Amino acid sequence: MLRSVDEHRSQAPDTVRCKVITVSDTRTPDTDTSGSLMKTLLEEQGYIIHSYQIVQDDYEDIRRLLSEAAADLSVEAVLLTGGTGIAPRDTTYEAVRSLLSKELPGFGEIFRYLSFTEDIGSAAILSRAIAGTIGNTAVFSMPGSKGAVKLAMQRIILPELRHVMREIYKK
Repeated sequence: MLRSVDEHRSQAPDTVRCKVITVSDTRTPDTDTSGSLMKTLLEEQGYIIHSYQIVQDDYEDIRRLLSEAAADLSVEAVLLTGGTGIAPRDTTYEAVRSLLSKELPGFGEIFRYLSFTEDIGSAAILSRAIAGTIGNTAVFSMPGSKGAVKLAMQRIILPELRHVMREIYKK
């Protein structure tokens, strides 16, 4: 007999349509290595890149983009990178959190744990990675470094995104 989580994964959709957002005041499509890595990792695992955008670290602009994505039925998941630190300009966490219908606190907890044990040690406390849902749209927000994106994507998001969508779509 399959474990419950294996059964759920077997019932998950084959792919998910994703919007990728890089939050940065300085990056361009040519210099956005974190957003580029995110898109590559998603595509390698059979996910669809619905759209990609760079937005300045502005609370209202981030909220607007997230709201638009959540209202677009062709977007199933939004993945953001950048703006999750504690510098005065970092507003991604606040913008994402303000719109979430349901928060997935385990995402940030596990991300910080993995960052602590595998990567950056006690500096992991500075990360404000967050995830949840806005209606039927999954949202994952992670730091802007390439290492953080690789860690979050490979260890948490890619293994679970289809399962997350199965749970969101469950009646």
